[in-house]
Amino acid sequence: MTRITDIKTRKQFDKICKKVGKTIYDFNLIDNEDRVLVGLSGGKDSMILLEALADRKKHIPVSFELYAIHVSAINVGYKVDTDYLVGFCNELNVKLFLEETEVDFTRKPEKQPCFICSWARRKKIFEKAKEINCNKIALGHHFDDAIKTMLMNMIYHGSYSSLPQKLSMFGGHTSLIRPLLMVPEKELALYASLREFKEHEKSCPYEDSTKRYDMENLLEFLEKLNKDARKNLFRSMDNIYSEYLPRRKG
Repeated sequence: MTRITDIKTRKQFDKICKKVGKTIYDFNLIDNEDRVLVGLSGGKDSMILLEALADRKKHIPVSFELYAIHVSAINVGYKVDTDYLVGFCNELNVKLFLEETEVDFTRKPEKQPCFICSWARRKKIFEKAKEINCNKIALGHHFDDAIKTMLMNMIYHGSYSSLPQKLSMFGGHTSLIRPLLMVPEKELALYASLREFKEHEKSCPYEDSTKRYDMENLLEFLEKLNKDARKNLFRSMDNIYSEYLPRRKG
């Protein structure tokens, strides 16, 4: 891992950081003396999130502590170079915690494997946050993740909901924050390519068989109808005319 020296790479990183900083400010994601734990999966989104927060730490007018955690699901079948993650965090001067969990897919067989694995790993993150007294947990969900979640909830659950920038949990003792939520996936992918982040040594066997993969295909189809489909779908979550929606009687 090397520092950013290329002008094009720096320009793309600054573009992302500007959106992260605006999201932090607009939604009050980080306050003075917060202790923020970043879920570092080893994928591009979480790595860029950590790098952007380390950069914002130098610029935003609040003082906060930044930590990272990587949770390995030892029985799932993917593999991440943890030495690479350690080096990445050391370069950012961020302490990294390495944890393991075993995922029991038999407990809720009706659920998608990704959902079960995600919650098993997130449970470990919650436990570590409590252990080291972190009151904020930062996750790497981005603009496109929010759209896909909204579509899945509408299509499969009959509800209109998505991923909020900030979600209070455990009676207000902990908050989930998503500083990348205003950043499109294509901007993250471009930066990751320029930065030459290392790929997972072995990919998750379930990654192409999830509903999110189906939602990406749906979005690509919708963009053929309207090139602004993604942007408009995201805007719709903050542009609701409730008086023009049908309601159940009573």
